[in-house]
Amino acid sequence: MSEDFKYVFGPVPSRRLGLSLGVDLVPYKTCTYDCIYCQIGHTTCKTTERKAYVPVDDVLSEAKQRLASGPRPDFITLSGSGEPTLHVDVGRVIKGLKAIADIPVAVLTNGSLLWMREVRQSLLAADLVLPSLDAGSQEVFERINCPHQTIGFERMVEGLISFRKQYSGKLWLEVFLVGGINDTDQEIDRMVSWVKRIRPDRVQLNTVTRPPAEERAQPVSEERLIKIARRFVPPAEVIADLVPEMTGRQRGSLGDVEAMCRRRPCTVEDISRAFDLNPAEVAKYLHELQRRGSIEIKRTAGRTYFVTSKKP
Repeated sequence: MSEDFKYVFGPVPSRRLGLSLGVDLVPYKTCTYDCIYCQIGHTTCKTTERKAYVPVDDVLSEAKQRLASGPRPDFITLSGSGEPTLHVDVGRVIKGLKAIADIPVAVLTNGSLLWMREVRQSLLAADLVLPSLDAGSQEVFERINCPHQTIGFERMVEGLISFRKQYSGKLWLEVFLVGGINDTDQEIDRMVSWVKRIRPDRVQLNTVTRPPAEERAQPVSEERLIKIARRFVPPAEVIADLVPEMTGRQRGSLGDVEAMCRRRPCTVEDISRAFDLNPAEVAKYLHELQRRGSIEIKRTAGRTYFVTSKKP
């Protein structure tokens, strides 16, 4: 049954959100950015065009089916293969999900379109919004996020500031650090200054732990992350490579495992923990998916990850 789901995946363990039911609103790697650290590869469609990429009614129908058959997630999260605010009806999706179940709705976004009034308005019904800020200047913004040509750094960050003024829900800002690019003292000072204006409820520091789109995206050490975290007011949280505490699990199928690998590179341990499978069962699934040519192996920092080799 799970293999029939096109727009909903999981629930899967999330470092920040516990058990999360993912909702995918755009085709694979349709995004406003082409971040060098992205764990699902380079953007294949870089755009700022907002349209109905997938049918809302089908998305809500799948979510309803999944919620009826699987464990109760801690969050329903708009995330997945690209930038969810590119969907012109993202606000309708949020309201529809909240009508289906009494479960908080979160939106994982790069925040690049929050300068648009209609985008800010569409996210107001969400319980939690998790945007990103990976730079403190135009130069570093271009080096790390490789944005669409119409998105300037100041326009983007002013959108974050404007959204915070309107939004009464929880706002958790992720700062993704890449060694040698945005972890310099000068750039950190700039980001700290911008964060004071944005006023998020939390600042969460992350770095490269899974295979990135480009090899030049290098991780920042844990020791350095901890030192940088203390420079934010209030201090930031280091979330890199955290293992989430699971509140419920489901027995996964071959389709579940393939869907999880399509959204992010996974280790055997990731899959085992997500779907309550012992490592031997996971190995059988991975062997079959490799035999079909559906997944391939990548190795980063001494760890083995399984990633999709067939893009939808």
